[in-house]
Amino acid sequence: MKSYKILVSIAVAMSLSLNSCTEEFDEMNTDPNNPTSISPQYLLPYAIEKSVDRYWGSNIRFERLNLDGAMLWIQYLSRNIYSNEGDNYGITPTFYNNTWKSFFNDGLVNFQSIIKQAGPESKTPNANYEGAAIVMRSWVFSVLTDLYGAIPYSQALKGTDATPIYVPEYDSMDKVYAGLLNDLKIANEKLSVTGPAISGDILYDGNILKWKKFANSLRLRLANRQAAKKSAESKAIMAEILGDAVKFPIFTSNDDNALLKNTATRPSNNEWHEVMVMGSRTDWSMSKTFVDKLTGLGDTRLSVFANMNGAGKYEGIPNGLPDAIATTYLSSASTLGSFFTQANTPSVIMTYSELLLILAEAAIDGDITADANDLMKKGIQASYDQYKVTVPANYFETVGTATKEKILDQKWITLFGNAVEAWTEYRRTGFPVLPAKDPRAVFENEGVLPTRLPYPTTEYSLNKTSLDKGITLNGGADNMRTKLWWAEK
Repeated sequence: MKSYKILVSIAVAMSLSLNSCTEEFDEMNTDPNNPTSISPQYLLPYAIEKSVDRYWGSNIRFERLNLDGAMLWIQYLSRNIYSNEGDNYGITPTFYNNTWKSFFNDGLVNFQSIIKQAGPESKTPNANYEGAAIVMRSWVFSVLTDLYGAIPYSQALKGTDATPIYVPEYDSMDKVYAGLLNDLKIANEKLSVTGPAISGDILYDGNILKWKKFANSLRLRLANRQAAKKSAESKAIMAEILGDAVKFPIFTSNDDNALLKNTATRPSNNEWHEVMVMGSRTDWSMSKTFVDKLTGLGDTRLSVFANMNGAGKYEGIPNGLPDAIATTYLSSASTLGSFFTQANTPSVIMTYSELLLILAEAAIDGDITADANDLMKKGIQASYDQYKVTVPANYFETVGTATKEKILDQKWITLFGNAVEAWTEYRRTGFPVLPAKDPRAVFENEGVLPTRLPYPTTEYSLNKTSLDKGITLNGGADNMRTKLWWAEK
């Protein structure tokens, strides 16, 4: 459960600002009511909650990465007003500034602190805290590099080291991926079901086997994402994981899904509930692209993803329409399904369905030896089961035999809500194939669906030399049109 926001936020800020003193001075001036460090049992839930909330959308206007970015760009939702807040590809500096800041300061800094406190050389070693924090640190770093491209990685998070680094160099995406894939393997080795218990785990409630499954499933995600660029390495990683289910367990059911279990009460409620219910915002309707796709397939998951309009139908709005046109659809457009606006609806990081579809793609690409069609069907079934919906009798026949496009279409559908991941997959593969823009739509960014986020303005003022090298590593300008390293098209 989530319940650590305010007090831990203040404590973390205090602890990060303190300088080290002599051992004797520390002993003489220790106030038990004002701790100078926060233990992992408090840092872990704080960092998980802040990272996942930021990823899932944030509830602050102009900072909603998911709702006003990826959910619109990948055409799950459309704006029915304020189309200039994401739907027309326009974003404010606050959007990319605070996304960067939050992932680093609220997430990575605290996961790194846990790793230091729980490491083998610390006074309080706990390999399971260390392993879980490495998994979460790897996930957040993967999100950051997939959003921006080259990022500070190998020299990041060293501001409080004995020899601090305040202007970290940028690492290219391929080097970041190599580091993350190695870190996740290390995390799996450190995590032990017979090891010490951990508290404050709001992701898996202290279930270490599930943490191991998440580590290896995430490793498969990243290996598959880079497979077109590093084929031999990715094949070897997949073979290693899939060749030893005892040493490298992976998700085997929806019970293993990595998700944040939100609560029915504030401030630990679902971020979309905070925005749409508590904040009374009705600015989003379903996208015509998504509704039409599922309607054409006879996909009954649409009953969870969307609400019917007043006429008892599912209808969406084209993306990018100016406000004067978009508002005319208010009475006829379907809205986001009520499941997603409940206070305790979980925020998703990764699911069993996604993993199966990752393996299906790997099979169709020849990276693993497996039946791609069987894996695609199992992935679809897992998605239906996740939402407690029955697969229509003829659905698999309607979808047809697995191809790369069909597998990625199904991944797009199953990732509904988890739009940052869906946007990344679209930028990597070009799937799903999105329809031609509505002739009435007006887009910024030269009409190009965003390919990345610009670097924050703080990097220009505080880390300019390193930033310039990072921009060069991306192979293009610091804008939303430069394609990232793993792009296959």
